Amino acid sequence: MLQSKIRTPKEIEQYMREFKQWIALEREKPAETMANFFSNRIDCYETVHLSRWAEEYAHIADYFDSGLVSLLDLGVGTGLELKSILKRFPDVQVTGIDLSEDMLRLLHHNIPDRNVNTILADYTTYPFELESYQAVLAFETLHHFKAPLKQKIFEKIYKALPAGGYFIECDYIACSEEEEALCLALDAYKRKELGVSDSTFLHIDLPLTLSHELELLQNAGFQTLRVMYQNGSTGILRAQK
Repeated sequence: MLQSKIRTPKEIEQYMREFKQWIALEREKPAETMANFFSNRIDCYETVHLSRWAEEYAHIADYFDSGLVSLLDLGVGTGLELKSILKRFPDVQVTGIDLSEDMLRLLHHNIPDRNVNTILADYTTYPFELESYQAVLAFETLHHFKAPLKQKIFEKIYKALPAGGYFIECDYIACSEEEEALCLALDAYKRKELGVSDSTFLHIDLPLTLSHELELLQNAGFQTLRVMYQNGSTGILRAQK
């Protein structure tokens, strides 16, 4: 498994200075809907993601129990995380949900003739089968949603797992409540500029602090929560039913 690298207070201070500069620049850029953002970047999506999370993609399978049989992958995209998982679990039955048809088309090109069933849908509203998956994975996708919606997603995930099933989340974690608040303020600003409601998904990062993320998982019913890995703004969490 990967070795955690926890930021020091001085590193967090430097990060927040740079983050505030980034926020100022982002305020001047036009917002994009979620689907358009990914479709417009299909040619560079994998390069960008691998440049940021190559190690996490390569080792995500390490965080699953032996004998994985069925997996629900939320926001599966082009299947970058599935390469590690299918290497370790070649017979696992994967159901991947994503709202980008372009992404799913590339996934099937990248991973042909494998046990990967894809669903073109918005997983925030798509009904998951109850107690049907041994494990659920969300890799760098849930940080686009505010806490109330994320709470509902966690509750759906909980119901999709049988007793003893588990959820693995690799995602962007805010280093402080200040970072969390700045992201929410950016979202509110862009929605006001565009005149769009919360029902329209914009591609804006809305990470929660670790304590807030764990609180939502606990509220959803998960009893055993573990922080498996942290590296800067990236965390891998495990929640067991």
